[in-house]
Amino acid sequence: MGKRSKGYRSRTRYLLRKKPKERGKIGLSRLLQEYKVNDKVLIDINPTIHKGMPHRRFHGKIGVIKGQRGRSYIIEVKFGDKVKETIVRPEHLKPIQLK
Repeated sequence: MGKRSKGYRSRTRYLLRKKPKERGKIGLSRLLQEYKVNDKVLIDINPTIHKGMPHRRFHGKIGVIKGQRGRSYIIEVKFGDKVKETIVRPEHLKPIQLK
């Protein structure tokens, strides 16, 4: 028995899978979406685009935009009593409408 791989995308086979109807190129509206500081966003990893992909622990989490770094955004995510920062490109983000 060998050692289990612990790479960046380990154990994401089903987590980062797309359904057959979702496959293919992503829409331009998601790429061109602009976010401002303090906007709330959903981190929704798109497995077809590897660049600017956050770690799997952030998938499905809601975060707050704290700044921009090039094309990417710095996002703060709460994990219990901790606050973590991640750098994510807009392909992996979705805006959240507040009521």
